[in-house]
Order: sequence, then C-alpha cells, then structure tokens
Amino acid sequence: MSKFILPAFAALLLCGCASSTRLDPNSTAVRVATTLPAPDSAEIAVDLANYRIGPSDEIAVTVFGAPELDREGTVDAAGNFALPLAGTVAAAGKTPQELGAAIEAQLRGRYLKDPKVAVNIKEAKAQMVTVDGEVKQPGVYPVAGRMSLQQAIATAKGASEAANIGNVIVFRTVNGQKMAAMFNLKDIRAGRYVDPQIYGNDIVVVGVNAARRFMRDTAMLFPILARFIPVL
Repeated sequence: MSKFILPAFAALLLCGCASSTRLDPNSTAVRVATTLPAPDSAEIAVDLANYRIGPSDEIAVTVFGAPELDREGTVDAAGNFALPLAGTVAAAGKTPQELGAAIEAQLRGRYLKDPKVAVNIKEAKAQMVTVDGEVKQPGVYPVAGRMSLQQAIATAKGASEAANIGNVIVFRTVNGQKMAAMFNLKDIRAGRYVDPQIYGNDIVVVGVNAARRFMRDTAMLFPILARFIPVL
C-alpha cells in the first residue's frame, strides 16, 4: 500500500509548498503599503460600545435595584474586577455588555432573582490588538504602553510550528483609510529592519507555511509517514 500512498503524499506536498497568506496589491478593500504610518489620535479613539476592557481601565458597575452592589474601580493587572457578593470577575477581553452579562450570571439565583447590570467605561487606558493566524494562542490582547510587532506575537504565545514568519501582515486604519503592510519577522529578528510599533485597534495576522501545516496535520493522521519523510 505504501507504494501508492507515498507518491500521492509527495504530490500533495508539492501542491502545498506555497504560503496562503498574501496581500493583493490591487485590493480595493485596503491600501497595500510597504510601511504603515502611525494612526491619528482620532483612529485611536475608543469605541466604548465595542471596546474590549483591559488592565488599568477604570470602570463603573451599576446593579439596578441594588445600589449597595454598585462599584467603581480599576481592572487589576490580571484583568479581573472585584465586586460585592459577585466576587472576582474576569473583565479583560470583554466588552462592557459582555462583562455586564457575566456579572448578572454570578449574581443570578444566589443574590438576585433577575439582576440587571450596566457597565460603563470611566477611563479607557488599555488599547487592544488582535493577533490572528499561525500563532499558538490567537486572541485580542491589551497594548500596555509601547508594543512592537515581535512583542505582539509573543503576547499570543509566539508563532506556531506551521507559521511562515516571513509573511506577517499588519492591518491599520490611518486617516480613515484601511491600510495593510507585510513584514518579515526573520529580518526583524536579524536586525535588518526596525521592529515596527503596534497600536491599539491594529490586526496582526501571521501567515501559514502550507507545507509545514500539511506535514503537521498528516503526521497526526498517519504517524508512520513521519518515519520516512522529513518534516520541512
């Protein structure tokens, strides 16, 4: 059977050698650039309705009908917020509406029959960056102070084994225009290029090395093949 499997495997490997994440220079959705300017302060301004809460943010929690449970305070460094009766609630990464729902769930039944909770942002100190693609832990993370591209990827636990770190795309809105640029993390690590700064509302996407991902996925399905074909 192996004489049929291995040629087919090799053919699939050749088909999967290219990386699938590329920027289209003719895109009408974003302006493709070699570098990205910093966003204007207007673009960094917080959309409070969709804002993802982060450490050091000042928030106010109102429990309707139970003013003794109201609380104003700071989200701690671990992303938690402490409330009377409800205890500690994980706040980081949630919108105000999502945090309100989480607090309602902790209060419901034990203390209030049908709690209604509103969360308001008093002062937004944590900007958020989305890190996606071939990283070990994709997600939305706070930008605490200055953050570089390498730091943003490290925040997502680093690139996965199937990543193409020569193909990292950053999306940003500048002067109302959606822009994107591609960076080579290998060159940045080697000091050939400056590690670009990442701002709140940026989206970082780490590309995939299709051959590596194919090898990884195939090794999981057919472990015996890993004995005959080296991982790229």
